[in-house]
Amino acid sequence: MENLNTSNNSTFKGKVQRFGSFLSSMVLPNIGAFIAWGLITALFIPTGWTPNAYWAKLVGPMITYLLPLLIGYQGGKLVYDTRGGVVGAIATMGIVVGASIPMFMGAMIMGPLGGWLIKKFDKLVDGKIPTGFEMLVNNFSAGILGGGLSLFAFTYIEPIVAGISTGLGSAAQAITDKGLLPLIAIVVEPAKILFLNNAINHGVLSPLGIQQAHDVGKSIFFLLEPNPGPGLGILLAYMLYSKGMAKQSAPGAIIIHFLGGIHEIYFPYVLMKPALLLAVIGGGITADLTFVITHAGLVSAPSPGSIISLIAMSPKGGLLPVLAGVLVGTVVSFLIAAVIIKRDPEGGEDLEEAQSKVKEMKAESKGQSVPSVSKAGIKLIVFACDAGMGSSAMGESILKKALKDAGISGIDVKHTPVDAIPADADVVFTQENLAERARKSAKTDKIITVKNFLDRTKYDEFVNQLK
Repeated sequence: MENLNTSNNSTFKGKVQRFGSFLSSMVLPNIGAFIAWGLITALFIPTGWTPNAYWAKLVGPMITYLLPLLIGYQGGKLVYDTRGGVVGAIATMGIVVGASIPMFMGAMIMGPLGGWLIKKFDKLVDGKIPTGFEMLVNNFSAGILGGGLSLFAFTYIEPIVAGISTGLGSAAQAITDKGLLPLIAIVVEPAKILFLNNAINHGVLSPLGIQQAHDVGKSIFFLLEPNPGPGLGILLAYMLYSKGMAKQSAPGAIIIHFLGGIHEIYFPYVLMKPALLLAVIGGGITADLTFVITHAGLVSAPSPGSIISLIAMSPKGGLLPVLAGVLVGTVVSFLIAAVIIKRDPEGGEDLEEAQSKVKEMKAESKGQSVPSVSKAGIKLIVFACDAGMGSSAMGESILKKALKDAGISGIDVKHTPVDAIPADADVVFTQENLAERARKSAKTDKIITVKNFLDRTKYDEFVNQLK
């Protein structure tokens, strides 16, 4: 019964991660557009750094039309490639027109719905279209379905989503006014460690933040998840008080986390000592409290969560409150983490290695082969992380260099989202918490899990096998 519960919990966690990843996948590819809008807003609105009434005309249309349409297109494309994206964008237009608030939530609904419906239609008529009429049917089916969805969204869905969005915004503002917003760190910080960081930031907080920034010029919701302070405190404590691989890798992780903005780099350090959740929660609560007290906020979503992004997205006269929150979060997280790590400076690495070896021995005793590799037949190696844009790219770079130094050529190495692993991937590297999703997504059984993409141990073993 205990094993069954564990399996069910693992499956549930995987489903939650996949749903969250789907939400964030509609936003992440369009982050450049969000940053462009944020920079134009921060610079040219009347209260901006260099007010310019002519260029400020871009602000309204971009947030009202461009950003929701990009999200709707991406949502439809995720479901059914470019054709789904086009229908999703048309459907999204119906929910955008006439809305008094930015329709990001509506775009996340209508985009995938449009993609799903055109996909179902194409399956229904597959093989039934007379020769020579394929283009006619394809174009008119997309136009008719997209137009119908646009009218339906404009008439029925927009008022519902507008009411929900307004209600959520009012509730969030009420929580903020009562001083309870810092308690959200109790949920946000542990959820980040479970690789739900992109889902929380881009699927939940960013839409609320965009609406608030549209109304008042900045939003505290853009700071709740991307704040690098709590993670920086953890890594500093490891650098000063731990031993072994954790201590050696912490300085590099600090640069990648704080300057590069890839927060996933510190998640394994917390997982090695679950008690460190207290440190990131404590740092998150005090940082958010500082943001509330100082009325901190950003003009748009900072992505990645680098201190550079936070500075760039700070409004005129609002930089010091942002930096104060980051600093407080770092100090509190560091102080709590230092106490925990000093009690056991080894970092639990030996235990993890032993558990890994036990799993391998157990698999061999049952006649189950442990994935092994040889150079023969390996043409593509994939590094898979949640969004396929941050930590996996670091692992790719390290392995590429290791292969080059070993004189091994003819093997392509790429990075990708864990739910979109290419079918021709021969070997997959992924983080331990994402292994379940990788097994469902990948066609190969050669899946190698790592706690930290910066840990070269697994890469050295892999290269030695190839040699």
